[in-house]
Amino acid sequence: MTDPVPRPAGPAPKRVLVVDDSETIRRSAEIFLRLTGLEVILSPDGFDALSKMVDFSPNLVLVDVMMPKLDGYQFCQIVKQHPAFEHIPVIMLSSKDGVFDRARGRIAGSDEYLTKPFTRDGLLGAVNAHLKPAGAA
Repeated sequence: MTDPVPRPAGPAPKRVLVVDDSETIRRSAEIFLRLTGLEVILSPDGFDALSKMVDFSPNLVLVDVMMPKLDGYQFCQIVKQHPAFEHIPVIMLSSKDGVFDRARGRIAGSDEYLTKPFTRDGLLGAVNAHLKPAGAA
């Protein structure tokens, strides 16, 4: 018996976790990323995102800096200090573009800092810079 659902040939799509308390930002990022064939997991806050890190093993994380309860800096530090997740690129999203803000992101362990509102090309450029091609090891 054959599988009733056709499966695309090749490796599974890369997974991106988008963490932002703004539904507009989450949905915008989701649309841009899905159009390129990426699988997208959405999370409204840092605590929810930590459980999704375990459940879904994303290949990359986009995280808002300013969120209630657990902000993006704290989330990034937790991820980068955990041996199972330290290799996962984290791109911080923020409306703040100051030198101090970018430096704080680097200190927390972020791999890149993207200013909101982001453009489609800006988001995809940052994501593609940190994801290996689907066939790469």
